[in-house]
Amino acid sequence: MATTERKPLLLDFEKPLAELAKRIDQIRELAEENGVDVSGEIRKLETRALQLREEIFSNLTPSQRLQVARHPRRPSTLDYIQSISDEWMELHGDRCGGDDPALVGGVGRLGGQPVVMLGHQKGRDTKDNVARNFGMASPGGYRKALRLMEHANKFGMPILTFIDTPGAWAGIEAEHEGQGEAIAYNLREMFCFDVPIICTVIGEGGSGGALGIGVGDRLLMFEHAVYTVATPEACAAILWKDASKSPQAAVALKIVSHDLKNLGIIDEILSEPTGGAHADPLQAATTLKQSLLDNLDQLNRLTSQERRQLRYEKFRKIGVFTESVQG
Repeated sequence: MATTERKPLLLDFEKPLAELAKRIDQIRELAEENGVDVSGEIRKLETRALQLREEIFSNLTPSQRLQVARHPRRPSTLDYIQSISDEWMELHGDRCGGDDPALVGGVGRLGGQPVVMLGHQKGRDTKDNVARNFGMASPGGYRKALRLMEHANKFGMPILTFIDTPGAWAGIEAEHEGQGEAIAYNLREMFCFDVPIICTVIGEGGSGGALGIGVGDRLLMFEHAVYTVATPEACAAILWKDASKSPQAAVALKIVSHDLKNLGIIDEILSEPTGGAHADPLQAATTLKQSLLDNLDQLNRLTSQERRQLRYEKFRKIGVFTESVQG
């Protein structure tokens, strides 16, 4: 059976890289046709390509990081779970008659330790995205998540959540089914659980949809992920009645990892391969697994009472600031 190689999906700021790669291929083809040795020139161009990629991805604007976070080939919750777990069994259903495919979860082992893992699941293409509602969970999805977390708490298994959603589903039906109540209930219960909870923003962390599985002892975040109260497009439309001002809103919202670390909202930034997590998913998964194991080791040394108290204090500090009066 013939196989076709997937074409790379280029973001706007990656075009110079594509042009340089095309130039390298052209030189290589001409050299082969004419029997000329240009290996030295090609090595120089490949080195320049690596340097250019590092320059571009080390100086991304918040708006550009948002593009990386939304990249259709960025590793998803299921990608990471399958890469980092020793064993994995997905569990379905909220026990109220539904099974939301936008939020997945189950039981597994990480480093030999039984854990419950759950998170938002986006699709890989348009058809899959429609089936998974673009990672926007319904009330049933958050109730399924709560069922799995209660199972983890009952049997003493740490909870690992993976956040990747533009926000909770905002349809009329979701409101009829109690979207706000489902998220609020999760927030309350997650503060009370005895077991360690580690939340990781792997892509796009949006609004209450992210918070519904985002209360934990540790909040990790990939380097090019974003975490925001509202999408920059929505913010721009609300403040300026102009969605085209979303790059300006992205800066003002402080959505990127280093800003959130400085504000004390996240605890650790996970480095990504040059070019983003989708450029080398296995390396990204290795980084994630090591961080989860390190944090679990630290949290397992604490008593359940100590974890609950530190969890409470962590979230009470968010948003606290001091004012100084200048004379």
